Amino acid sequence: MKRLLTASLFFAGLVALWHWACAQEFWSPVLVPSPASVGRYLWEAALDGSLVEATAVTMKRLVAGYCIGIAVGLPTGLLIARFRFLRDTLGLLALGLQGMPSVCWVPLALLWFGQTEAAMLFVVVMGTVWSVVLATENGVRNVNPIYVRAARTMGSRWLHVWVHVILPASLPFIVSGMKQGWAFAWRSLMAAEIFVTILTGFGLGHILHYGRELHAMEQVIGIMFVLVLLGLLADKLLFSPWEKWMHRRWGTDRAA
Repeated sequence: MKRLLTASLFFAGLVALWHWACAQEFWSPVLVPSPASVGRYLWEAALDGSLVEATAVTMKRLVAGYCIGIAVGLPTGLLIARFRFLRDTLGLLALGLQGMPSVCWVPLALLWFGQTEAAMLFVVVMGTVWSVVLATENGVRNVNPIYVRAARTMGSRWLHVWVHVILPASLPFIVSGMKQGWAFAWRSLMAAEIFVTILTGFGLGHILHYGRELHAMEQVIGIMFVLVLLGLLADKLLFSPWEKWMHRRWGTDRAA
């Protein structure tokens, strides 16, 4: 509760400073709109349903691509950690592709899939999967060998060791990779929606792009605010409970 109050006061102070700077005309309202104009746009967009519809379209694409990336990345990371040949080949490729900007996948997606939902999905998957692969591989390789030797001494073998020893021990790395993959998926999807226009649904990236085209800065900043809010909600609802559970599980909650 104290942290929430501190954050609320901090952001309220930022909005007040923003409003004061606009009132003093430190910059042109065409370049930086006032908080009132941004709030007015968000209110009107929420009332006519365009904001809710665009958010639903974007979240549907994001969740679908992210889940596919997790489903592909986890077993791939486990295989890379298990076999040295894959680590020296596919692992090196994943390391290189993970650092490539997400927007680089957009032209390839357009050539392969055209202006379709499959192009959007492909870009999001490519933005997610490599972070998950590297985090899983890194987590498995950093498991203390004593855990594995102790499990084998007590009769555990192969699949049982992986499911009950290696995966739980590497879970902090995997969750960290999933969190990073979520961030990369967001960036990938925004790049795809800005550069790819499809008729099956207009997402938040499309509204952001049209705001730039129309020089409607209140629309641009309003959508950016929505993106930040969705990112914070995802962290609080999806990843923070996992991290708190892991801290309690390993007895590090007080240190955290």
